[in-house]
Amino acid sequence: MEDSKPEWIAQMTGVLEALNEGVLILDDCNRMLFGNERFLQMTGRTREQIEDRTPADFYSGKDLNYLMGEIARGEEQGRNRFPFHLLGPRDEHIPVVVSSRVIEDPDGRRFAVVTFTDISEQKRIEQELKEANAQLEHRQHEIQTELALASRVQQSLAPQATRWGRVVVETHYMPVHTIGGDFGLVTPLGDGHLNLLVCDVSGHGIGSALVANRIYTETMSLLERQAELGEMLRRLNHLVLQQIRMSGFYFSMAAVRLAEEGCRAEFASAGHPPAMWLSPSGELRRLESRSTVLGFFEDAVAPDPVEEIGLCAGDRLVLYTDGLTDVFDRRGEILGLEGLEEIVRKAARNPIGEMKKSILEQVEAWRHEPVSDDISLIILERG
Repeated sequence: MEDSKPEWIAQMTGVLEALNEGVLILDDCNRMLFGNERFLQMTGRTREQIEDRTPADFYSGKDLNYLMGEIARGEEQGRNRFPFHLLGPRDEHIPVVVSSRVIEDPDGRRFAVVTFTDISEQKRIEQELKEANAQLEHRQHEIQTELALASRVQQSLAPQATRWGRVVVETHYMPVHTIGGDFGLVTPLGDGHLNLLVCDVSGHGIGSALVANRIYTETMSLLERQAELGEMLRRLNHLVLQQIRMSGFYFSMAAVRLAEEGCRAEFASAGHPPAMWLSPSGELRRLESRSTVLGFFEDAVAPDPVEEIGLCAGDRLVLYTDGLTDVFDRRGEILGLEGLEEIVRKAARNPIGEMKKSILEQVEAWRHEPVSDDISLIILERG
């Protein structure tokens, strides 16, 4: 066999043995003339076991047909590269990338130089990545299911449009993510009063939503116990400072308590954007916070936090969160409080339902960037 080998193979042996890839040389009858040491290690065979043999001595069926077909394609094209598997020392499959190149010696004889690159480690990593991705997809599905449930729960807590005697209330709530940190309330009390409230918890997403739901539950409990608005703000502030204790966390709130008869109403706000009180003539008055944001300081609530206002027939009151004011146009200009006031003035010429729709549409028309904050809106009209 040694004598039948072309001389150039012996001349290239040193180079071929230095390669980290398996190399096999076949003649035009597909007889194996040479295999370097790396190829022998990969297959667990000796030179005596491979030389003067053909692939048919080691492979059969589909594997043989595929291998010979790719080698033939390489002969036609002069070069070919394809995936395959070698049979290892224990007949295990070793994934490889095969490169087949045809060369011709000075006598016109054609030979195939075939290299085998072991990609076992790559395949192992690919399998691990596939398994990890499957786990991530499963966990993502679980999270999406949980978020969908949380969203349904939070939507059930969103302020609802209502008619209460001669009072009509329109509402809107939209979190920037699946769930958010804003919430609102429109709830009557058994003593002939209606409570309206909006709250804006700092941050977005799951953490803010969990805290918002905790504050919501405590707020409902305090309202059911008919707590005064100022006392409610103090207790909520104390709750966050003593039980939640999150660094950098705060929330703002604006609340109205309206008597069923007469024009009497109470307003209390802590660090919240000014409410807007509109008369039938179109006059707009701001109702400012007397207290600072809650969750930072023990004395956040002012000594006299409640303002008495008169809401008579035809008057409207607008409560909202800063998702309606912190809106930027394509020039980077913020809508702001003044911009929202102008929108509210114009929209107030319409019936209350159309007024809400007009406010939301005009704010959206101003917006250039995607929504980046939760939005809550409550509009009250006394008939």
